[in-house]
Amino acid sequence: MERQRRRSRLITLSIGLVFGVVLATSFFFDEMGIPKYLNLRDHADRLTGEIQDLKTETEQLRREAGGLERDPARIEELARQRLGLVRKGETVYQIVEDPKGNRP
Repeated sequence: MERQRRRSRLITLSIGLVFGVVLATSFFFDEMGIPKYLNLRDHADRLTGEIQDLKTETEQLRREAGGLERDPARIEELARQRLGLVRKGETVYQIVEDPKGNRP
């Protein structure tokens, strides 16, 4: 009787040990194991930071766009810089470099 009890206990312990090893192995080496979870969590943290940066940039661009609507001097400055526009009566001089690098 005692022998059967020990044998039964040994079998139960062996099955539990095998199950524990399989479970631990799956935690570390399975497709959705702990390393994968940690990588996903780090990726989520990086994305959260990027989202915050984009929100900040969006707010800055909204303020700049709102300022453009009310500031004629800034509108003129941007039109001159980005579009190359000039006022009526102004003379524009454009310096073009020789592509070969020859000097006159």
